[in-house]
Amino acid sequence: MNLEDFNFNIKNRSNRSPNPIGSLVGTMLFLVVGAVALANSGVFSGFSIFFWLLVLLVLIFGLGGLRVVDQYDRGVMLTLGKYTSTRQPGLTWIFIGIQTMQKVDLRITTVDIPQQEVITRDNVPVGINAVVYFQVESAEKAILNIKDFTLAVSQYAQAALRDVIGGVELDALLSERVQISEEIKKIVDEATMAWGINVTDIKIQDIELPADMKRIMAKQAESERERRAIIIRAEGEFTAAEKLSQAAERLANVPGGLSMRTLQTIEKINPDPSKTVIFALPIEFMEGIKTLGDYLKQKTK
Repeated sequence: MNLEDFNFNIKNRSNRSPNPIGSLVGTMLFLVVGAVALANSGVFSGFSIFFWLLVLLVLIFGLGGLRVVDQYDRGVMLTLGKYTSTRQPGLTWIFIGIQTMQKVDLRITTVDIPQQEVITRDNVPVGINAVVYFQVESAEKAILNIKDFTLAVSQYAQAALRDVIGGVELDALLSERVQISEEIKKIVDEATMAWGINVTDIKIQDIELPADMKRIMAKQAESERERRAIIIRAEGEFTAAEKLSQAAERLANVPGGLSMRTLQTIEKINPDPSKTVIFALPIEFMEGIKTLGDYLKQKTK
């Protein structure tokens, strides 16, 4: 037998439906045959055999049917393959061979969406992975309406991620990550409502860009910073020019103000003693000194 035939046989065995009635009848038939054989052997009387057979059946079906449902679980009951009830947390009992119970965890479950290569609306390939948080609200729907609800939520979220990312541009993807996650959550939540599942949140974790796009974005960011620096420098020069204009206007209104400012500037210059500095002063400077002297004489009178 080759490997393909082995996998085929395993798959067929896993798809076969259980036969609880046959198992129950087989167990009871085995017990009855054993009881008849003991009765014919004469070791035990017919009444004692019947009594111990009854005790054995009570132990098998009584104690063997006890089940414990945890606080965070719900037990979906199937009687002869048909849904009958949902068991609450605590100790419960099922009829062995007739009833089966499947436990469903109601806690919030986390499912990772592996990295997907998606092309955005402006034809930029990006790698994105995300995580989905969901919770089962209806245990019977999660069992009866979907085969594997965890796998189904993961696959549907993966498809929704591709659809939404493919309709947005790269700039929007990088700047509006929360809004995009909410849109994906809304799409997945609408589909999983019929499965009794509530998607609580979807988070986009990493966005991987191509190396060429990273270099282009770095150059763009550098150019943007240079532009802001030039604008800030120009605004500073404009403000300084305004202040200098106001200061010059005020000095012009004061008699001899500009001349005094010129003398203060000359005083701050401290050249090398071995050098000679010659200042060419305009005639207006001397007139300003004269005006300042006249102004001070008037103030002293």
